[in-house]
Amino acid sequence: MKIGDLVKLSPARWGTHQTAGIIVEFIEKKCWRTDVFGNKIDWEKIAPEPHAVVIVRGDDIIIPVIDLEVVSEGV
Repeated sequence: MKIGDLVKLSPARWGTHQTAGIIVEFIEKKCWRTDVFGNKIDWEKIAPEPHAVVIVRGDDIIIPVIDLEVVSEGV
């Protein structure tokens, strides 16, 4: 996965959602996953993970890389 790739949300995690967007940047952020860690948030227990800044319909959306699938590779 790299800047310029066309991506969509992974169906394994998000169902059949088909909205696609273009990756414009990568950042590191913490993401608390309640399905893994439970409802009680403790930011000290987790490390930052890679996120992609994706442009979808003109809006910047920050999405964990693990939740994305490449539809088409950029040039």
